[in-house]
Amino acid sequence: MLIRYGKNSKGRLIKQAKVYTLDEHGINRGSLDRDALKVTDRLRSAGYQAYVVGGAVRDLLIGKIPKDYDIATDAYPSKVRKIFRNSRIIGKRFRLVHVYFPQNKILEVATFRSLEGGEGDNVYGTIDEDANRRDFTLNALYYSPREEQIIDYHDGVKDIRTKKLRSVIPLDITFKEDPVRMLRGIKYSVMTGARIPWRLRQAIKKEAPLLAECSVSRMSEEIFKILQSGYSEAIFKRAEELKILEFLIPRIHDSLAKSKDGRGYRKSFYRDMQKLDKYIKKEGKDKKRGKMLYFLTHTFLMETTSLHEETETQYSDTVNAVKEYLRPMIAPNRDVMEAVKLLFRQNQWKIPRKRPPFKGTPSPRNKQAKQGHKPASSRRSTPASR
Repeated sequence: MLIRYGKNSKGRLIKQAKVYTLDEHGINRGSLDRDALKVTDRLRSAGYQAYVVGGAVRDLLIGKIPKDYDIATDAYPSKVRKIFRNSRIIGKRFRLVHVYFPQNKILEVATFRSLEGGEGDNVYGTIDEDANRRDFTLNALYYSPREEQIIDYHDGVKDIRTKKLRSVIPLDITFKEDPVRMLRGIKYSVMTGARIPWRLRQAIKKEAPLLAECSVSRMSEEIFKILQSGYSEAIFKRAEELKILEFLIPRIHDSLAKSKDGRGYRKSFYRDMQKLDKYIKKEGKDKKRGKMLYFLTHTFLMETTSLHEETETQYSDTVNAVKEYLRPMIAPNRDVMEAVKLLFRQNQWKIPRKRPPFKGTPSPRNKQAKQGHKPASSRRSTPASR
């Protein structure tokens, strides 16, 4: 193992990070996504640092194929934009660069963050500062494809191997700074099999109400990530256990709380989550959000007998009921309608040809569309680890 050194404020050499070589971590550059290699190689050739970071490194270490690749660099967004013609700068809270490839593939390139800036400030720093801005140690890993080395500032490799979830930022700060980290921590622990230590569990339970302050659009996107993960059953169970589910989808939390005996709604809901996970893990299928919402709301719809009466407004009533049931989560109308259509086909109910009227106010995205504005990117605006 190699050691990476730096200097403290007094100019003395200090140990900064462990550096794992190919023989120690087992990830060769040939196992990485080809486009991710292109991006890192071009940045390096232009004289900049470039690393694959976060979830991709974590997944490679535990033998999984990463779904996404994020890149970290010391190049400013404007410089990255000049290097890649097939890119554009996004975000206001923190500027990122999306590099586009065929088949709607996007690689996200983020400039190292500074400790001086907040979560949404465009203040850039060094790799060691960026490592101290990561959420959990298992996401604070930097893989250099050219040297085939992993730079580890917080013993993330050890935590992955011992299956332990540990926060990089102190627990009395991290969730106040970004409450969504609680949800991500639960997701990471389930997907990697990492245990959540007692102090971290208590911090999550204590700070759970902070999730109510998060933007609805951001929380909605996190819920869809859970549904797309292939581990929705276990994640929802862990979220329920750690007092978080009530801040995600209150109606689901309330229904589960009323059936503590493991029967009725509880048994049916988690059976539907098992079916969703099997659906997500099937290869070669286009995973539609409407189908995910169908599994998420199936038990509720089957137990709501008033919606089973075949009337002229049955379809629109069901669509509106789903939207109300999921609040505060916001789901696009087309996805909700697709979920309802699946239910109607299952029960051989009549589906109207015309689009039904919807109750409530249109979402901000729909308002923008009506006013002729392009909708804002649904991707996060800060480079959070996946």
